[in-house]
Amino acid sequence: MANNNIGPKRLVVGAGYGVRDWLAQRVTAVLMVIYTAVLLICFLTGSNFSYEGWAGLFAQQWFKLFSAVTLFGLFYHAWVGMRDIWMDYVKAVGLRLTLQIITIGWLVGCAVWSVQILWSV
Repeated sequence: MANNNIGPKRLVVGAGYGVRDWLAQRVTAVLMVIYTAVLLICFLTGSNFSYEGWAGLFAQQWFKLFSAVTLFGLFYHAWVGMRDIWMDYVKAVGLRLTLQIITIGWLVGCAVWSVQILWSV
């Protein structure tokens, strides 16, 4: 009998990210929606629509932390999506690895820059 690699004894290969990253993308998406709702509520209920008003909102420690957590969630969300795009559409291993390293560098740079911006307010 030929092994056609179908059924319960099927050989599964790959990185095995699957469910964990699927769930991480959903959790980070919900986090971003909650952050957007909080930001929108703060904007609609606030009366000071100047730079000082926004700086006052972002000067609060809880909002800085909430913003940082949301941004890190955004960067992880972006990493999972971009990694999947590179893995699905770039077949040359060297090019795919290069693109993944560039993506990681870009996202880490954005994370450092966002922390610098948040804690400078």
